[in-house]
Amino acid sequence: MSQMEMVDLDSLLPSTHPYRRFQVYLPDTTEALADVSQLKGADGYGVERLFRCLLLQFMEDLSDRDLARYLGENLAAKWFCGFTLTEPTPDYSLFTRVRTRIGPTRLSQLFAMMRAQLKAAGLMSEVFTFVDATHLIAKATLWEERDKVRQQKIEKLNNAVLPKVAVDKQARIGCKGKKKYWYGYKEHVSVDMQSGLINKVATTPANLPDAQGLRHVCPTQGAVYADKGYCTAPARQAAAQRRCYLAAIHRNNMKTKNRDRDRWYTHLRAPYERVFSQRPKRVRYRGVAKNQFAAFLQAMAFNLKRLLVLEPSPMSA
Repeated sequence: MSQMEMVDLDSLLPSTHPYRRFQVYLPDTTEALADVSQLKGADGYGVERLFRCLLLQFMEDLSDRDLARYLGENLAAKWFCGFTLTEPTPDYSLFTRVRTRIGPTRLSQLFAMMRAQLKAAGLMSEVFTFVDATHLIAKATLWEERDKVRQQKIEKLNNAVLPKVAVDKQARIGCKGKKKYWYGYKEHVSVDMQSGLINKVATTPANLPDAQGLRHVCPTQGAVYADKGYCTAPARQAAAQRRCYLAAIHRNNMKTKNRDRDRWYTHLRAPYERVFSQRPKRVRYRGVAKNQFAAFLQAMAFNLKRLLVLEPSPMSA
């Protein structure tokens, strides 16, 4: 005689699974996403669960199609997003509509809520902050854009001409040093040096100088440690407006250059460079707004994974 055993999804997930620990720091979406609940096609899922699906996508580095399959096959993913064991999961076509409806403004509120939770838990203090920028390479339809350049008889392709021929109208050509060029965007990030958690993140066109991008990610207090790209007037002004001390490495041709001090700054900054080594260098979408949305989710996913190091489970300690 066959027997039927009643099980629930929660009992199948190990007590030490990382997803269980992530739950503590997930922001409450009730207020921030209240006006998104009427999203067409979201009936039966709810915005809270769909937001968790998008966060899971960046935690596991999945495409929309891979995310839909992952949700259907992985029990831990079902549990994290709030689905039952036998409940159908969303189709991949719904995720694009969810991203559009939520948008970067609402997502910035959720990111701020998570940051507030981390501060309340004593994991982020903003006493010492590491700031830097990294390149993001945009998708380019090179053959089509090359043909447009030829048809319009454009001799030199630069940032003034790009919007006329490029598919991504907001991407630009950026330069670091004298030899490193890329087409796309720049991601500015501030990292709390107490914990290594990302405090703020901003996406801009690639041709915006690092010093001008500091105003988007500058903390509200403490000291800001930065490289040579932040030793100019725009960075000093941004730090002064936030009442921060700017500890930026000076360029070799500056009269205020102090090699011993800058060597010490470099030593302090070195451990936090790993944040950028773990972040993607290619964008998923076109336009500043969509890539800013992705930057927020990427930062939230990074912080959750970082918590596993800051607060190891009793079993792994």
